[in-house]
Amino acid sequence: MADLDKIFNSVGDRTLFKNKIILQANYSPENIPHRDQQIEHIASILAPSLLGQKTSNLFIYGKTGTGKTLSVQHVANELTRRAKETKVLRVEYLNCKLKKVADTEYRILAELIKKLGGSVPATGLPTDQVYRRFVDLLEVSEEKLFILILDEIDQAVKKISDEFLYNLTRLNSELGNIQIILVGISNDLRFLDMIDQRVRSSLSEEELVFPPYNALQLQEILKERADQAFKSEVVSDGVIAKCAAFAAREHGDARRALDLLRVAGEIAERGSHSSIDIKHMDMANDKIERDKILEIIETEPKQFQVVLYAIIQLIDETKEAIFTGDIYSRYSELCKKVHVDALTQRRVSDILAEFDMLGLINARVISKGRQGRMREIRLAIPENLLARAKEILKNALDL
Repeated sequence: MADLDKIFNSVGDRTLFKNKIILQANYSPENIPHRDQQIEHIASILAPSLLGQKTSNLFIYGKTGTGKTLSVQHVANELTRRAKETKVLRVEYLNCKLKKVADTEYRILAELIKKLGGSVPATGLPTDQVYRRFVDLLEVSEEKLFILILDEIDQAVKKISDEFLYNLTRLNSELGNIQIILVGISNDLRFLDMIDQRVRSSLSEEELVFPPYNALQLQEILKERADQAFKSEVVSDGVIAKCAAFAAREHGDARRALDLLRVAGEIAERGSHSSIDIKHMDMANDKIERDKILEIIETEPKQFQVVLYAIIQLIDETKEAIFTGDIYSRYSELCKKVHVDALTQRRVSDILAEFDMLGLINARVISKGRQGRMREIRLAIPENLLARAKEILKNALDL
């Protein structure tokens, strides 16, 4: 019989954490190191809104974990605080990566209507009626400006299209008492290249790129958070430096660095160790790598999932490398089964290039003599994750 009493009774004695929330993704620190310049830039663009003046739309780019969302939210909180008396503006935040919020234009609008205190049914109304409801709610609000922050906006454009951005900007010509200012945050530096020229010209945007953190900056961020998160002297020498080095290699991702430190602490704690050592950091890195692959598979748009499932099916059948032409044929068959419109072969080719970049496949160009050059595809998902990956895809696609 497992000795649960021993485990549960000793949990307080074994803990290495003082305040674990400080290392979690949803924690907003008062101090955002190494981002003063970017925060000032965002504030200077949006500051005239405090006088009721419409500003340019703002689009912010940078890799995951470079402080984009934290910096925008910091400025947004300050704007909201200062506008409390005058009620000149309202700021709302929407994460476009959240499932059941931003996978259709209807759902984005339904969520915005909810934030404004209204409601629409989950489905069923024509989209133009939902827009009308949104406009009506904006028109009766006291504020002159509505700042809408769309985080991970590239995800919404991939899932829906760029048309919804055009529709949002077009609303300003219909609105009399209030104007919309868009602040888009994207992990994809090529985001605006994905946008139709007509939509882009309607945005009249300012742009700001967040550079990745370097290893020294990451060390400072980690040291500051570790001092608040852990009990004194539980983090061994070299752990912070190694953690920062791991994350600097991953495009200076501070969120990943903080995750690594937290998971290493949890692993050490579970093993009843009194300190966090380098070996715990290595174990945490392995665990996060595995989790990251499954998260990518689960959160990618449906079209990406269909392409990936086509690859997995073909490799299961052939037990060897496959070619891009085979993938497109199988993908087209699966599209009919799951009731989605098939993309062009060129677009599927772009998705394969993205899979290669994400480490889900290995693609290499080989010569086939008279048949020309083609890409040979091999699956790069580790064998121990494959069953779980298939299960995620089957559930997502209702297969």
